[in-house]
Order: sequence, then C-alpha cells, then structure tokens
Amino acid sequence: MKPCLVIFDMDGVLVDSEATFKRACADALHEFGVYPEHEEFTPYTGMGDVIYIGEVAKAHGVPFAKEMQDLSYKLYGEYAKETLTVFPWSRTVLKTLHKNGIKICVASSAGLFKVETNLRCVGVELDIFETVVSGDEVEKKKPAPDIFLKAAGKCHIDPSRCLVFEDAKSGVMAAKAAGMTAAAVTTSFSEAELKAAGADFVCDDLRQAVIKYFDINEFEG
Repeated sequence: MKPCLVIFDMDGVLVDSEATFKRACADALHEFGVYPEHEEFTPYTGMGDVIYIGEVAKAHGVPFAKEMQDLSYKLYGEYAKETLTVFPWSRTVLKTLHKNGIKICVASSAGLFKVETNLRCVGVELDIFETVVSGDEVEKKKPAPDIFLKAAGKCHIDPSRCLVFEDAKSGVMAAKAAGMTAAAVTTSFSEAELKAAGADFVCDDLRQAVIKYFDINEFEG
C-alpha cells in the first residue's frame, strides 16, 4: 500500500544550510559580545534554533535573548541567497510528487522564517504543501515523535500511512516512534548508522526513494 502523505525534513534533506546558519548565528552573536567559533554550534544541530543559539551564548556567559534569534534570521535571509546549498533532487522530487497527486508537507525543527527562506531557495511555492510545521509549534524535539505526529494530524492522515524523508538518526528515530515509515538519505550519516537508527530504506538520492515507494520513474524538471 502506497503512503498517503510524504513528510519532508528540511536540513540535510532538501537543503544543506548548516554552514550558512552557523555564519549567521555567529555574526549575530557578535552584536551581543559573543564571538564563537562556528564549530561550537554543531552539538545543538536539530534541537531547535533557540537552543542552537542560546546554548552557545550561555557558554560564553551571556543569556539568550530573542533579539539574538531575530538578528540571526535577518542575516540568514541575506546569506542564504548566496551560500545555501540546495540538493539536486529537491525541486524535482517535490514537483514530481505534487504533480502525481501525492500529498506532501514539511516538518522541520527550524523556525518558520528559516523554513520559508529555504523553500524559496529550493524554488517551490508554499501552496504545493498540505502544511508546513516548524520547530516553533512543538515543545519536544526529535527524537521525540511530536513534530511528525503534528504534521500527520494537521493533514488528517493516519501515521501508519505516512512516509518520512530524513537525513539524521534522531529524525529516523522520531519517525519510527510516530509509527511511520522512514526513508533516509546519506547526506549526514552513513547507511549503516541510519539503518541502526531504524530506517526502513536508505539512499544517496531521494529520487531513489520516490521510485521505490511510488513506482515513479519520470521526474519533473
């Protein structure tokens, strides 16, 4: 039985924004007297932007302020136009699934501004998605299943009929905890690591997952 809804994670699945966002956050924190190395953000990847920015600031003795996040987003919007990496399959997979009448949505731990900025860089309109769920909407982050269950609920689809596209071990674990099928792409972790996390299918290109689960072999440009 084919899935009724495909839920896309964002970072590592449709785009690689890590380097761009680290730069934006580091530059923003300079305005608050914090001068971090970019690598300091790495342990907080996927935990939501407040933690991502706030824990680094706190390590330098400065408490988190919402203005840090606001400035990080402003800079990210400027930097993303030039340095964001969009994976070669992203636009074609989204457009192909939409054309074939398959419901799609995005569920990302990132804030909504960042998600929408990334999708504009991918080159698709927001109205092709059934819904977009950002990290702002859930308290518990991955590997908790909350964000994927939220997406399925907003689309009125049973979790067992959902297919999640992920790149991270925590995301795969979240999808499985939600009772969903997890297809993972090897942009962040190895095939062995993703399978150990519970991935049902692992590929190097998301077009391979589309072929497997939907028997689609022709892709939109």
